[in-house]
Amino acid sequence: MNRAYESDEEVARKAIGLLELTSLNADDSSERMVALCERALTPVGNVAAVCVSPRFAGLARRTLDTLNAREVRVVAVVNFPNGGASINSVESETHAAMLAGVDEIDLVYPFNAQMSGNKRLGGEMIAACKAKCGQRGRLTVTLETGVLRDPQIIHSVCRTAIREGAAFLKTSTGKQIVNTTPQAARILIEAIAELGSQVGFKASGNVRTLSEARLYLEMAQARFGPGWLEPGRLRLGANSLLDDLLAHLGVRP
Repeated sequence: MNRAYESDEEVARKAIGLLELTSLNADDSSERMVALCERALTPVGNVAAVCVSPRFAGLARRTLDTLNAREVRVVAVVNFPNGGASINSVESETHAAMLAGVDEIDLVYPFNAQMSGNKRLGGEMIAACKAKCGQRGRLTVTLETGVLRDPQIIHSVCRTAIREGAAFLKTSTGKQIVNTTPQAARILIEAIAELGSQVGFKASGNVRTLSEARLYLEMAQARFGPGWLEPGRLRLGANSLLDDLLAHLGVRP
C-alpha cells in the first residue's frame, strides 16, 4: 500500500471491511450485544466480524441473520482473559460456542504457563480446541504478545499455533498493559511467511486511528501483497477505530 495511491478515504473503507468489533465485558447484556451487531452494519459497508463471549454467541448470530448480515462472522472467545491452564474448560467453552452457531473460535493462549516454563501445554490446548472446532469453525490463537515479550518466545509460540491448526494469529486480548506493537506484529507476520503464508493475522489492542490501521495494512501488504488485504487473511480488532474511520468518510457515528 503506497500513500501516493491510497487516500485516507480508500484506506478507511478497506479497514472497515477488516474490522472485528468486540464486546467482552463482565457486565455485557443482551441489549449491548444487539447494539454491537447493529453497529457492525455501517453506512459504508459491513465489518468482518463481531467478537463476543460464548454466552452471547447464539444471540449475536441470530441478530446478524435477522439483519440479513450472514457474511458478518461471529467469533467466540474462550479461555479469556487470563489464558488459563485448563484444557477441559477450553473444550467445554468451545463445544458450547460451536453448538450456538459461531463461525470462529478465538483461543487465548495459556501465556502464564508458557512464561512459567510449561512449553507443552499451549500446543496441547490448541490441538484440543481445534478438534472441538471441527471442520466448520476457524481457530484464532491470541498470543498476548505484551506478556510473552521476548521475540524468540513469541516466534516459537507462533510456530506451535500454526503447527496445531490455527487459522489466525492474533497479537493481544487488549486487556494487558502492553498490547499490539509494530514489533510484535512483524514477528507474527514473519512466522506466518516462514510457514507458507496460509495463516491469517489479527492486530488487536491499541489500534485506534486510521494512521495506526494503515500501518498494519501496509505491513501485511509489503510482506504478502495486496491480495492479502481481505478478511480471510487480515483483521483489525478495534472498537474505537470504527468511529475514526467513519469520521474520515464523513459519516457521523
